[in-house]
Amino acid sequence: MIISYQGVDSFKISQGDLTLAVNPKSKVSADITLFSTAHSPETAPRAVSEKAGFVITGPGEYEIKDVFIKGFLSQAKDKVNTIYLISFEGMKLCFLGALSNAELSTKTLEALEDIDILFVPTGGDTVLDPAAAYKLAVSLEPSVIIPMHYNKAALDQFLKEGGEKSAEALEKFVVKKKDLEGKEGEIILLKEE
Repeated sequence: MIISYQGVDSFKISQGDLTLAVNPKSKVSADITLFSTAHSPETAPRAVSEKAGFVITGPGEYEIKDVFIKGFLSQAKDKVNTIYLISFEGMKLCFLGALSNAELSTKTLEALEDIDILFVPTGGDTVLDPAAAYKLAVSLEPSVIIPMHYNKAALDQFLKEGGEKSAEALEKFVVKKKDLEGKEGEIILLKEE
């Protein structure tokens, strides 16, 4: 699996011939495209095109090309946010979107177990602040934590919460399930493409 960061809360996740786009900021070619904040058809992001594949914009359960996706309604400042749990290639990825309230429903918390890779917003203001983001992240017990939606000060604070002074950002995160064995809450930074 190859994960690349496209800024703010936008990611491209590829495995073999399959591509997932999460909150793309420009037109994208993908098999599955996920948007974590609600949009009506009239206000749908410009990234939705005939090449966006199967587009998911909210809560529900989906199965597309052996990828299982569950979307859970959550709180975002002035928006409706969806938390996505994505299962494929033997791994579980959890994308918290623009989450602004670390208090998750019991139903959501029960579903978010055995997370391999957690994408967590850490920038404060309209999303979780670094301290709340780190506390929620470790409570979900993922193998790897990928921060998103941050500025330099927020990222530094998030790393400090995790006991790290700094971390080198990777161009992309290439990972297999076996690579995650023994990892507990390791923070992985990705450079913006």
